[in-house]
Amino acid sequence: MKADAEIDHYSRGFYAWQFPVAKFFAWLLMFALGRIKTIGKSNIPRSGGLLILMNHRSDCDPVAAQVACPRPVRFMGKSELFEMKGVRKVLIWLKCFPVKRGEPDKSAIKHAVDLLKAGECVGVFPEGQLTETGQLQELKPGIALIVRMSGVPVICCGLRNTDGVVPYGSMVPRPSLKRVVAQWGEPKSFDRKAETEEILGWVETELRRLSGALP
Repeated sequence: MKADAEIDHYSRGFYAWQFPVAKFFAWLLMFALGRIKTIGKSNIPRSGGLLILMNHRSDCDPVAAQVACPRPVRFMGKSELFEMKGVRKVLIWLKCFPVKRGEPDKSAIKHAVDLLKAGECVGVFPEGQLTETGQLQELKPGIALIVRMSGVPVICCGLRNTDGVVPYGSMVPRPSLKRVVAQWGEPKSFDRKAETEEILGWVETELRRLSGALP
């Protein structure tokens, strides 16, 4: 398929040693600062396209989610991060991709769909921004479009207490008084004709249940 040929896949070297080494240091960081615990990791499909949806409490959420996932995750990140030189280099090395906030970014949605169809694991924060209160915010409808267009399984990961490691409004990590938890739900596949309300309703219910967010 043409889309597959256009995807910048991870190299063999990345799978063989770069990813394991990077993940080990990320695990050390999260264990030291938040004593991270993973629940339900066996629910994660080990191959094929997979869309991961997470709640967004802290700037360290991608690190916590990757530590909790056995597969390399291609994160969709806010475009502002790619304008920061040091951060940009790391994001490009990890093959993350930017999304413009505040507007429907068709290019980012298409890239996410192409990655998923090529068998990659893509991570998205459907709230579109950090929550200041810790409560789940309104989900962006573009998530439903990615689900329908890609046709791959969707799995939710609820993150708890990551804001204790990097609080809202800060980018400086610190030891958390509470243990960081990443809890995985069960993967689910949707029909390509599924309504937006059906998809977003399921995602919201899952994220509230897994992250402990109140209704």
